[in-house]
Amino acid sequence: MMPALHEWNLTPRDAVALQRQLAERVEREDRIGDVRHIAGVDIGFEQGGHVTRAAVVVLAWPSLEVVEQLVHREPTRMPYIPGLLSFRELPAALGAFATLKHDVQLVMADGHGIAHPRRLGVASHLGLWLDIPTIGVAKSRLTGRHAEPGPQRGDWTLLEDPRADEVIGAVLRTRANVKPVFVSAGHRLCLATALDWVVACLGRTKLPEPTRLADRLASRRDE
Repeated sequence: MMPALHEWNLTPRDAVALQRQLAERVEREDRIGDVRHIAGVDIGFEQGGHVTRAAVVVLAWPSLEVVEQLVHREPTRMPYIPGLLSFRELPAALGAFATLKHDVQLVMADGHGIAHPRRLGVASHLGLWLDIPTIGVAKSRLTGRHAEPGPQRGDWTLLEDPRADEVIGAVLRTRANVKPVFVSAGHRLCLATALDWVVACLGRTKLPEPTRLADRLASRRDE
């Protein structure tokens, strides 16, 4: 675990300002070594949102065999504020990663990377904290515009921010004739590499295996 980037006790205004500062530190080019383990992370909430529940599943690469999984809970530190979800979700996620027995070289997060109004979604924020490559795989769009991707598995189209004339992600069809997912680089990866990893981790369902398994673990209430 890298040294702390910042404190969590922030006002929404301070959090927005910090997002803009941290976004400048996000690396959008590949800096990834040999991958032996991939982690998927998904966040849920309990007790009316007062408790954050972080589920992390570690898979061996390239077999995608599950080698570790855990759930970490802690009190929620920030209320739900659109655009600031990483400040609500990451403390528990970091607590989960701090207790992993396996080293991971790549993380897929259920959420956005740079496909965020201030280019610091949960995957990018997490990547900066952990200092490892991360990818955002989201089920819905947060910002940007896109055409509809083709109907077949593997078809994709760019997600763009026309105001900034910037490509911020891709809209990927992971199963034929099923709603696409939104892929964006989180940290230390370019978009093309992020897409390659997501496609390589697809199984028979809509989500890539790391986030699918984390989502399934996070949804259990008896763990």
